Amino acid sequence: MTIKYTPDHEWIKIDGDTATVGITHHAQDALGDVVFVDLPEVGKAYAAKDAAAVVESVKAAADVYMPANGEVTEVNEALRDDPSLANSDPLGTGWFFKVKLANPADLDALMDETSYTTYSADAH
Repeated sequence: MTIKYTPDHEWIKIDGDTATVGITHHAQDALGDVVFVDLPEVGKAYAAKDAAAVVESVKAAADVYMPANGEVTEVNEALRDDPSLANSDPLGTGWFFKVKLANPADLDALMDETSYTTYSADAH
């Protein structure tokens, strides 16, 4: 599985033509304690860069953007029940939603881990 990163601090783990989306360590650090998530509707199609979910913390609310064109196939109900998973395990149990990609090649434009690490270090 390949993981890519967006400039808006989402990660996307690609497995064929499906993928899992969440927020990065950098995003959850910047937000602080996550207290609420508004997850997308299963079956809804989004274009790349559309706001698909919302994450609210004690500091702010932020949109979670769709990294590529696709349709939401599943949401993380555990995250809805315990939003702090976005802080404690953002790259694991704190995932937000799964998507069936319209065109997996769309993800070629996103950053790999090395590029994202450099990008997020410069974002402070």
